[in-house]
Amino acid sequence: MIEFLSPVSKSVVAHLEILPIGTLGKEIALHKNQGVLPDLKNISFAILGIKENRNDENYLGEEISFETLRKTFYSLYPGNWPLKMVDLGDIEKGATPEDSHFALKTVTEALLQKKIIPIILGGSQDLLYSQYRAYDSFKKMINLVNVDHRFDLGIAENPISNKSYVGKIIVDKPYNLFNYSVLGYQSFFNPPAEIALMDKLYFDAYRLGSVTEDITKVEPILRDADLVAIDVTTIKSGDLSYKQYNSPNGFDSREICAIARYAGISNRVSSFGMYELKEFSQVESPAMLISQILWYFIEGVNFRIKDEDFNNETHYKTYRVPIDEEVLVFKKSNKTGRWWIELPFISNVNNKLKTHTLLPCTYGDYLSATNQEIPERWYKARQKNEV
Repeated sequence: MIEFLSPVSKSVVAHLEILPIGTLGKEIALHKNQGVLPDLKNISFAILGIKENRNDENYLGEEISFETLRKTFYSLYPGNWPLKMVDLGDIEKGATPEDSHFALKTVTEALLQKKIIPIILGGSQDLLYSQYRAYDSFKKMINLVNVDHRFDLGIAENPISNKSYVGKIIVDKPYNLFNYSVLGYQSFFNPPAEIALMDKLYFDAYRLGSVTEDITKVEPILRDADLVAIDVTTIKSGDLSYKQYNSPNGFDSREICAIARYAGISNRVSSFGMYELKEFSQVESPAMLISQILWYFIEGVNFRIKDEDFNNETHYKTYRVPIDEEVLVFKKSNKTGRWWIELPFISNVNNKLKTHTLLPCTYGDYLSATNQEIPERWYKARQKNEV
């Protein structure tokens, strides 16, 4: 992967010299010299920039730089974090966008194989396609969570763009996608046909108002994710201060940081991407917000708690709830208090879905079941299995 990576800029390296002792910039290992990567042994996170934005539907030749973002992020102080981090620098634009996609897929796959979590700083969000394709060699079904105001389904036969790439994820081989969840969509940004297609495919779509009403409801969705992506334009413009984006509605700074932390504490999330990043040199406020989002994700990973071992009955409590002809089986971890619901219609299938025999849920789902209401995500999982 080293052939695709350019070192962190000299400007950032020089800036680290003036930072106080104890800041992230003093703790992180940097890719400073071309062709010489830091030792990746015992590394848990790798920051990776990719300066590709030519598939942005509004592309006008803009260049991307992550210098201001890096300087801001490395000025923060870490928490009580035992896990180590490296900054691998950037993937420059290739001769074509396809070359950039190939480089991102290759580097991300290499990091995943080393059990290092890639933290991707990206331009146009079509790059999420390559973040997803990096999982191809693992031969397992993947859950993708996208924090976005759009579904970005598009038309699979059309050229890929930052608003039309999920359709290609769905139809391109190998077929690895088990579930696609969108957190924070806004109806007026999405064609009615895409809203209907999300429902037809039994994917999960959560409107902005529903999520902000109770931000904790996203925790089980992110607990079940393999990769998470955030389109930064899902943040309302008043908080993001983005001159290229002017929507007054979206997540506020606290809500988006909470979502990032929930993604971090998920034991399944193995890559994290932030897309639609621009040039921050003129306005530092958005760089600080993006830095804090990254901080909360890393904080979450450092405080992960393993509680998915359900082979030992002393580690959890089981609750059985009869509904019509079904008996829903819920499990609650004694250690964390987190809830799951069994998917018996998947557990006996001899295919790549075996890892999905338990679906994260909430205590509220259990209470709804006791009132004879089948949880919607359980129902959708069953429908997908029967298709």
